Amino acid sequence: MSSVTEATASHANALTLHPIDSGIIVVYFIAVLGIGLWIGRNTKGGDDLFLAGRSLGWIAIGFSLFASNISSTTLIGLVGSAYDGGLFISNYEWMATVVLVFFVLVFVPIFLRSRISTIPEFLEQRFGRKSRRYFSGLTIITNILVDTAGSLYAGAVVLQLFFPDLDMTTTCVVLAVIAGIYTAAGGLAAVVYTDVIQAVVLLLGSCLMTYFVFAHPAIDFSWTALTEGVNDPSKFSVISPTHHPLSDSRLPWLGTLIGVPILGFYFWVTNQYIVQRVLGAKSVDDARWGALLGGLLKLPVLFIMVLPGLAFSIIWAQDNPGIALAADKVFPHMVTSLLPVGVIGLVLAGLIAAIMSSIDSTLNSASALITLDFIKPAKPDLSEADVLKVGRISMFVIMIVSALWAPQIAQFDGLFKYIQEMLAYMVPPVTVLFLLGVFWRAGTAKGALATLIGGHAVAVFLFLGDKGFLSGGEPLWGAPIHFTLIAGIVFAASMLIYIATAQWGEAKTEAEIAPLMYQAAPPAQPGLRDYRLQSAFLLALTGVIIVMFW
Repeated sequence: MSSVTEATASHANALTLHPIDSGIIVVYFIAVLGIGLWIGRNTKGGDDLFLAGRSLGWIAIGFSLFASNISSTTLIGLVGSAYDGGLFISNYEWMATVVLVFFVLVFVPIFLRSRISTIPEFLEQRFGRKSRRYFSGLTIITNILVDTAGSLYAGAVVLQLFFPDLDMTTTCVVLAVIAGIYTAAGGLAAVVYTDVIQAVVLLLGSCLMTYFVFAHPAIDFSWTALTEGVNDPSKFSVISPTHHPLSDSRLPWLGTLIGVPILGFYFWVTNQYIVQRVLGAKSVDDARWGALLGGLLKLPVLFIMVLPGLAFSIIWAQDNPGIALAADKVFPHMVTSLLPVGVIGLVLAGLIAAIMSSIDSTLNSASALITLDFIKPAKPDLSEADVLKVGRISMFVIMIVSALWAPQIAQFDGLFKYIQEMLAYMVPPVTVLFLLGVFWRAGTAKGALATLIGGHAVAVFLFLGDKGFLSGGEPLWGAPIHFTLIAGIVFAASMLIYIATAQWGEAKTEAEIAPLMYQAAPPAQPGLRDYRLQSAFLLALTGVIIVMFW
């Protein structure tokens, strides 16, 4: 094992950037900083900082949704997982498209009609202030300690794969400072418009990577060569390789049907750092079209990020017989062994883009939650200029805390893995409140809080039991339960609690609840601009892809 590690490390160390590649990366950084600072000239208040003055168009929203979702760990993870296990990892990608269509049809008009600035604010309008603060506090903690710090840490780790001499702490601080400067200057508008550049660079780099992978003589653009080289039909299935509904350690297909939609709903419908750009849309139509564009951009990921990873397994085996390759080393080796000068710089710029788009999004969203959900309600007389100042200060504090915490994650690899998996434990009660809250008029402030607390109590028990804390190191029920199935169990328990407590306390009036409930869609734009037609097309396209790789 050590020899393999040494071999891979020495190969990674061999990367020396050509001046052209270095120049591309420098130009990228200058462009991102320049756009952020230029937009910052028009940032006058909190609404500009956190919602871009509610002026975002659909193209910017769509590309920003895509860029914010594709982090460095996503890019590395998709390629590496495909290399090891096949196409099953793409289930998260096509499911995102399905969830975004549901978001467009149900929640977009509700959110924009309610004029909320943060997602937790919706819970206050629907149930009460305690639910808002509960959810907001939970989101802030995960945003700072998991999302922002995790993006910084992961970004630094990924960059160290290419540049082993980089210092972890210094790299985290530099990434945080760069993202913090243009995010604090230009706010959400800077985040979104830099995301557009980052998405284009990421997509272009991924397409070029795909081309050079399939152009390799071992494949030569031949599907037959690909399938015969892999020699395992299950790896070409989007359903889990073992086709077992429960026991597959990677992604059981029952988890795909139950847990992945729940986690996807949280991420795409209730996650502040994603939905914030939809809240900043200049119209309901722009919000809908932007979300649908984001869903459309998720579909090619299978072809330009996942399939290349599987294809590279053939190339590596042919060029390096008998030498194992760790999953997290696959992407660096693809870059160093296949790409020519110039393209390396573009692909690395795309990688950096994935890092920066995650960091700037989490910085802005965490600051919005702190400022709008806690500070502004406590001091309602704050002017827009004051909100802007407070927001920028909170961004600075979040940047410092995240940058200092990020290197420490290396000391707690197991814990950090648990934290990542804990989304499956943490988010199902929230999804229940949003889903039942818009489709069922029953529900009270006390019942909503009981659902959150009770659902998380069930989640804590499952976590302790599954990780062996209650039974001497082994899972309490004999074998570990995949986190996607855990999500389904917690969701079901939370739904039962919501139903059981729906009549606790005093409910809001019909007049208060009516604007927050799902309503039949009003007349849409004609022809191809009809979001319902676009949604149907997107679902049909998703279905075709699933059938192709069933």
